[in-house]
Amino acid sequence: MENTRNTIKDNFTFTLKSTCLDENYHPSSQTRLTTNFANLARGANRQQNLRNALNMINNRFNALAHLDNPKGDRYRVELEIITVTMRIDDKDGVNDLPMIEVLKTNIFDHKTGRHIEGVAGNNFSSYVRDYDFSVLLIEYNKDKPEFTVPENFGDLHGKLYKCFVNSTTYKEYFKMSPIICLSVSSNKTYTRTEYQHPVLGFEYVQDQYSLTDEYFSKMGLKVRFFMPSNSVAPMAFYHSGDLLADYTDLGLISSISTMETFQKIYRPEIYNANSVAAKIYQPSLKHEDYSLTRVDYDREERSRLAVEQGKYAEQYFIKPYQDILEQWSANFAL
Repeated sequence: MENTRNTIKDNFTFTLKSTCLDENYHPSSQTRLTTNFANLARGANRQQNLRNALNMINNRFNALAHLDNPKGDRYRVELEIITVTMRIDDKDGVNDLPMIEVLKTNIFDHKTGRHIEGVAGNNFSSYVRDYDFSVLLIEYNKDKPEFTVPENFGDLHGKLYKCFVNSTTYKEYFKMSPIICLSVSSNKTYTRTEYQHPVLGFEYVQDQYSLTDEYFSKMGLKVRFFMPSNSVAPMAFYHSGDLLADYTDLGLISSISTMETFQKIYRPEIYNANSVAAKIYQPSLKHEDYSLTRVDYDREERSRLAVEQGKYAEQYFIKPYQDILEQWSANFAL
């Protein structure tokens, strides 16, 4: 996919680039190193890590897409990393700043020999989000007796995201709005309902909204929680349209298989637990009865890099362009 641009203001431009995520993938200089796939693609075992993760995705996909698939090998999930940069033209020159990365799924049907449209979104990465949660929120609450959230927290990030997904560039390449699939919150309680979707599985509802839910609502996203067949915990599906009507079964399966695999690697205490979530369920990263995957992952490094990359966003984006961003945000309307 060639780079394409969509002007959002005289001095703002989004650029979109696609990179294949396979066992030969190497993170680019514009990739957040805390991103799920980038974290796997480093170190001595990088290729085996990627190979194992991709095999897990394909096996899970075929297990869910079992109709007319007796050997469990009919489909292959192909992943694209969609990198979005933002160009700002100002008096000091032109700067391309890394903004967002998401995963796009594509499905290859070995039986028919054709590709099937998947879903964009899945994993979601953002430098501004790193800044908001790992820099701004921490500094704001330093020495405060109770945790509070700054006024207008997440407003800029939400508007940047909505601007991108409503741009002609996005609509040119993607037929459906994104689904962003995340882990459930470890400090909320979830209750299983009687509703069972044929692909997404049993729906859960939460006792109250989390800070992430509120942050994503500013991106125009609602959330529903489902535990697919043979999963052990529900996942959070953030979406802007109708989650149950806007996507094909295979598209939903591609998101489930991709993101459940990453969650098993990064949060095995929840998603690779040896027991299934009960009707009333509170996730815990302190849960000890779980299994590890054959994929190396350094959780402490990931947390440290989130702070470093949040400070990068502050240094090269938030502070230098504060006046421009505040003016654009104040006048932003879809």
